[in-house]
Amino acid sequence: MFRNHLKIALRHLWKHRTYTGINLAGLVIGLAACWIILLHVGDELSYDRFHEKGENIYRVVNAASWEGGELNVASSSVPQGPALQNNFPEVLAQTRIVPEGGGSLLSAGDKSVEPGEALLADSNVFQVFTFPFIAGDPATALKAPNAIVLTKSLAAKLFGDPAAALGKNVTWNGDKDVDLVTGVMEDVPHNTHFHFTALRTLPKDFSSKWDNFSIYTYLLLQPGADAEKISNKSQAFYEQYMKGDMGEGVTFKMSLQPLRDIHLNSHLNYELGTNGNKRSVYIFATVAILILLIACINYMNISTARSSVRVKEVGVRKTLGSVQGQVAGMFLVESIILTLLAALLAAIVTTLALPVFNKIAGKSLSLWQYGIGYTLLLLLVFSVAAGFLAGSYPAIFMSRFKTINALKGKQGNSTGNAAFRKVLVSFQFVVAIILIAVSIVTWLQMEYVNKKDLGFAKDQILSFHLNDMRLRERVSAIKAELKKSPYIESVSAASNPIGNNNIGANGFKAEKDGKFEHGSLITQSYYADADFAPVMGLKLVAGRNFDPAIPGEKYTTMLVNETMVKEMGLKDPIGKRVQYEADTIRERRIIGVVKDFHIYSLQHKIAPMAIMLPAFTAMEDNLFVRLNKAHIPEGLQHLEKVYAQFEKTYPLEVHFLDENFSRQYFAERTQSKVFLLFTLLAIFIACLGLFGLAAFTAEQRTKEIGIRKVLGASVASITGMLSRDFLKLVMIAAVMAIPIAWWSMQVWLKDFAYRISLSWWMFAAAGLLAVVITLATVGYHAMRAALANPARSLRAD
Repeated sequence: MFRNHLKIALRHLWKHRTYTGINLAGLVIGLAACWIILLHVGDELSYDRFHEKGENIYRVVNAASWEGGELNVASSSVPQGPALQNNFPEVLAQTRIVPEGGGSLLSAGDKSVEPGEALLADSNVFQVFTFPFIAGDPATALKAPNAIVLTKSLAAKLFGDPAAALGKNVTWNGDKDVDLVTGVMEDVPHNTHFHFTALRTLPKDFSSKWDNFSIYTYLLLQPGADAEKISNKSQAFYEQYMKGDMGEGVTFKMSLQPLRDIHLNSHLNYELGTNGNKRSVYIFATVAILILLIACINYMNISTARSSVRVKEVGVRKTLGSVQGQVAGMFLVESIILTLLAALLAAIVTTLALPVFNKIAGKSLSLWQYGIGYTLLLLLVFSVAAGFLAGSYPAIFMSRFKTINALKGKQGNSTGNAAFRKVLVSFQFVVAIILIAVSIVTWLQMEYVNKKDLGFAKDQILSFHLNDMRLRERVSAIKAELKKSPYIESVSAASNPIGNNNIGANGFKAEKDGKFEHGSLITQSYYADADFAPVMGLKLVAGRNFDPAIPGEKYTTMLVNETMVKEMGLKDPIGKRVQYEADTIRERRIIGVVKDFHIYSLQHKIAPMAIMLPAFTAMEDNLFVRLNKAHIPEGLQHLEKVYAQFEKTYPLEVHFLDENFSRQYFAERTQSKVFLLFTLLAIFIACLGLFGLAAFTAEQRTKEIGIRKVLGASVASITGMLSRDFLKLVMIAAVMAIPIAWWSMQVWLKDFAYRISLSWWMFAAAGLLAVVITLATVGYHAMRAALANPARSLRAD
């Protein structure tokens, strides 16, 4: 029986090659697009799942609020982890990580390389996390002081053979620190929320106060332990340990984040890396399913529309003894064969398309990344399921034809079939219009964040870091040499680059009526010289800039931004005293107010900010250089020459500010590009279905069109007649799609503190574009039918 069904299916598919080609193209693109998206979704869901004890590992995060300020951070204080282990028997182990664990240069013998991201970690880090070793013992690798574990790639750069690194010494920053290599591990997988190239021993005397959240703490709990119980005791924990440093009037909440939830669910301040977004993953998974549904709907629509061609075949088969199940089986075999063929071609398309997708999305996906056997089995099951989905309705519909009616060429209740087909076409365009609207809004938002005035002139400004502490003592000389070139307009020294979302903060108290307020305001603390405001193009709205010629200015004065003045409630800020805590309580006077400017991406609101002169040269480790717009290459050439005069060890790395800010929107830009790509694919697949339906409709109405032309109907009226029904469906789809698209974009835009306002024309444009696409698709067959010779049309069978 199956062999007979197979022969009939192949014969029918070959006989009607045009419609087979349309269905095949839709299924190939639909399956390939679906597989690519699902690979992306699977990768996002795989983060931190390679750790053997991962289901019992939690990260300690902290939130606190008080009058005038709050914090919500992914980090914790140094003593917090050990105290948690001592107080809660559910905690089997705690391990801590410090992100700044190295320098800019690592050397072994006469070989020096940039090490990448080196971290400090507790000695038991490898008992909590799973990182396979190539050489050394993970249980003891970080037990000794000044020990270091290198990743395979870093060890290969330094020693050639990674295993040869074991037992060798490496030095940091020009022989200042010496570490012994006690282990070499495999490279850290990409799907983890923190990355590193080396782990160094966290010194046993490493300490800080309870209110200094500068370390990342992970707990290994007993299997089955309730993490929420520990979180619920956070206020009591605060009262016992942290209150002395953080003070009265603080509402504190400590939470334990499951390790495997961090990548998609955690978006706190001071994350160890850029995390993904769970909502985006769900959206992409939904888009994958919808694209495949659109392709399957094409098959359903074209198959049921062409049922009149096969109605007599069904009648004959039933007359010869076939029952409904056998007839349905014949049509299902045909559908599955077509889907399996499409799957074969889709696998080829996916393999060819993945490098392009990886480049757009910043991924390294492969169709065979889960193993060839497992992938082939998965694709087979997936394809057969898609074949059943696409072929089930046509098979049921056509197998239910009554024998006598079928032999007469009658389908029975064709009205219900036509109505259902219209619902499916409308659904296709609901999806297409939503995707078009989403693509329009995301593109406009990305244009907005790229072009918005940040409050300073970011173009032509670059920054570079001074790694050598001795070189920072010569900043004045470097600045003087740089400014000798006419291609360099100005130079400033500061404590941090901007645009990277990593500026530190302190609690500030303002003077009111001669007294300092009780509550403090969390304020970004930035150290920069007097040239910073001119270099950045900052605008002073009150007071004056720094004047290094005034004795003691660097220890007693500060500039603040408008937001700080507003949130502190200062009506006349100039001359007001402000207290803040660094290592001790310090005090400065406000001498100027600068217009608000962005130092973070536009997902973040502008926060209170204080700018102070660097108290010592070690803080002047980043130079900002404004280049002449007309001579940027010449300015860079002079910069390289000057840098080489002063620095012989570390290579020069420059970062343009506009690129710094642009990197913060990588996830959103990627999402926008991917949406646009799959929107185009969804539209193309939907158009394929329309193309096939329009072709069949025109074919079925050939004699009617001929008669209308003989009776004087114009080409325009015939074209309109054939297009009208399809346009109605698109209009209905637009009415349904626009509210959904509006709501989804409102939700998406909430992630941005500064965003565009949604307008009616964005969604009207999506509907109009769908209408134009429909007219272009259907219009081809409509025009062709309208221009046909009526004599031929009337002779058509």
